Amino acid sequence: MSTDHDVVVTGIGATTPLGGTAPETWQGMLEGRNGIRPLTEEWVERFGLPVHVHAPLAVEPTEVLPRVEARRLDRSQQVALIAAREAWTDAGEPELDPERLGAVVGTGIGGALTLLGQDDVLETDGLRKVAVLTIPMLMPNGPAAAVGLWAKARGGVHAPVSACASGAEALAWAYRLIKSGEVDVVIAGGAEAVTHQLPVAGFAQMRAMTSNADPETACRPFDTHRDGFVLGEGAGMMVLERGEFARARGARIYGRLAGIGMSNDAFHITAPEPDGEGSARAIGKALRTAELTTMDIGHVNAHATSTPVGDVAESKTILRAIGDHPVVTATKSMTGHMLGASGAVEAIATLMAVHDNTVPGVRNLVELDPEIKVDVATETRSVPLTAAVNDSFGFGGHNVALVFTGA
Repeated sequence: MSTDHDVVVTGIGATTPLGGTAPETWQGMLEGRNGIRPLTEEWVERFGLPVHVHAPLAVEPTEVLPRVEARRLDRSQQVALIAAREAWTDAGEPELDPERLGAVVGTGIGGALTLLGQDDVLETDGLRKVAVLTIPMLMPNGPAAAVGLWAKARGGVHAPVSACASGAEALAWAYRLIKSGEVDVVIAGGAEAVTHQLPVAGFAQMRAMTSNADPETACRPFDTHRDGFVLGEGAGMMVLERGEFARARGARIYGRLAGIGMSNDAFHITAPEPDGEGSARAIGKALRTAELTTMDIGHVNAHATSTPVGDVAESKTILRAIGDHPVVTATKSMTGHMLGASGAVEAIATLMAVHDNTVPGVRNLVELDPEIKVDVATETRSVPLTAAVNDSFGFGGHNVALVFTGA
């Protein structure tokens, strides 16, 4: 792998529970806004589900996409396209040979709404009513395919599926594509939209989701009284470029994706390794590829889902891999857990924290768990930052760490 090319970020895009764009989402984080709402679907009561809150999109995709286009896409594909188009416009719509353009879009579950919805159609109305585009809409590579087709990304379209680490892993693979010299530009990120009775029931049966019915206090990473995550939906995308290419075209550069690291716990299908050794290895790899030391890292945007076990393990990860000096935040306290999109949206927040020298505070952190030994921001802080880490973890033991620096 060539190391001659630095990887820079020239465009960002997002649609989340905090806003329909990346700037709106970032501003919402800085203001500590709450994207969590009551879950009022009739199936909650019908099936006796113990989940009463979720984090829906702030802007419905059908308000952005043309009606005909939206009908041909699963909701996960809709949000991926919206975020990708915003990021591409934000990057100045780079002109390049399509064979030098790639797309990498991860998702944790994929087109579950189409899969489950069309199964209902088949059982109630029969074969002739099943949508012709059911398969393209339900396949896990659907968001990547939709973005790749729209952008005419002939340099390669890829779709990492690593549960809740998928969006971050997509950015890591984009970094590798640029570093290897295969392409000059990659549209990369993650997308997810699976608020449906079956995924909610499955997570509830695992006791992974909060039973708190108050949207204002339901998601509380690192707090003593946390009891599970809040399901969210959304997408986050970045335009990553070979530094020389971006500078030659006079692009505005937010910062650099300076290092990546990936590892696996090989411990348990859903539980994190308790002492954080596996995820710490991912951070260590990211620091080495970035050629930085632990003291260069001033901030960590934590995966922090608000689960009792996960938040403690991650605290140990940060201490083991970096130390107790970085300012830590958990933006899921505002957005909920967007599953495969989370790592990408949180990567945007990490990049912007370095760009603006500002760290958003954790919402709802009233009583810090005494087992959490890191410096957690409870309100937005101005912090001079050279570099910051975003870490993401997924069922199956997947760990991804990304290091961002200034331009």
